[in-house]
Amino acid sequence: MSCCSTSSTNLIPLDEALTLLIDSAVAITEENTVKLDDALGMVLSKAVASTINVPAWDNSAMDGYAVRYDDIKKLDRLPVVQRIAAGSNGQPLEPGTAARIFTGAPLPVGADTVIMQEMITREGEMIHVNAVVHEGSNIRRAGEDIRKGSQIIDSGTRLQAQHIGLAASIGIDKLTVKRRIKVAIFTTGDELTMPGQTLAEGKIYNSNRYLFKGLLEKLGCEVIDLGNVNDEYQATCDAISTAASKADLILSSGGVSVGEEDYVKKALEELGRLDLWKIAVRPGKPLAYGNVSGVPVIGVPGNPVSLFVTFSIFIRPFLLRSMGVSDVIPAEYTLAAGFDWQRPDKRTEYMRARIEINDDGKAFVNVYPSRSSGVLSSVTWADGMVVINPEQKLKKGDTVRYIPFSSLY
Repeated sequence: MSCCSTSSTNLIPLDEALTLLIDSAVAITEENTVKLDDALGMVLSKAVASTINVPAWDNSAMDGYAVRYDDIKKLDRLPVVQRIAAGSNGQPLEPGTAARIFTGAPLPVGADTVIMQEMITREGEMIHVNAVVHEGSNIRRAGEDIRKGSQIIDSGTRLQAQHIGLAASIGIDKLTVKRRIKVAIFTTGDELTMPGQTLAEGKIYNSNRYLFKGLLEKLGCEVIDLGNVNDEYQATCDAISTAASKADLILSSGGVSVGEEDYVKKALEELGRLDLWKIAVRPGKPLAYGNVSGVPVIGVPGNPVSLFVTFSIFIRPFLLRSMGVSDVIPAEYTLAAGFDWQRPDKRTEYMRARIEINDDGKAFVNVYPSRSSGVLSSVTWADGMVVINPEQKLKKGDTVRYIPFSSLY
């Protein structure tokens, strides 16, 4: 399998490159059983079915009074004969009586309606209904949320807080999940200095390490940090070989273009194979993908915006598919453009963008004024990305594709 372009003009179409990457991802098979407290961000390996109804019994949806509906049609007043709080059980409701009841409390046998307390006038132990009441009002029925035997979380689901809460609601305290993927990362560049150190002339701070680490941890990966690698061929080969012995995936930043100091692509070809290089995407054209000793390797350009975009568009779906997730393409929406675009590119372009509201209260999307892949502040300014197709021109008000960051991470 190889889809490499060596020509500066013959670039691999984005969709073709993305399909190759996703299809080549091999889902891990190892499973772990983890406590709910440790399950956030992990991928469910075994579907969850409920062994109980939720709620387990009919209960009150309001603070109020439980009655028999026929009684309030015939009687002007009803005596309150019992009080039922959440967590306690009442006695069967005798005809011609009412029970004071609170939200979540089990409905007493015989009652078929709950009247909101705001619709009642109470004098001592007697109540009078002062509004129209409908039979069956304000009752949560047994199994209304979850039916016993129903499947509530599918395998392959990446677990969010709501999934874990749902599992807890049926009494489950552990889940069977895929183990966390181990991802080795390293940055390249003699110009890089770690934050906290004095910045010498000609140096820049290493932001890519933190971008990589944060994005991976957001996806629930275990990060193996190999630090920064000097711009030397042997050092690059050594880093890749070390990573291949420890990780399920190797990620690098920098060293994938055609400069004299770019060694990642060359090392990948020497140690293993190169399957993908030069994609028709902006930013991120020189992304490289291959394999060393059975471990996939993805090298992305060194500019931080290129790293962020290529991670979001290519690495994220590759990782999710490797975790066993089936739906790996982020949601996107169509919005009105708040900008003109008369500078088309031959590549698909991902511009940092954010939603704004005009004076009429209608949403539109604007793009950051700079296309530079070195302006990392454009990513913090934005809340998503606009996708501009090859050779596409736009006028303000035209429809554009928008991918919110919230659908990515």
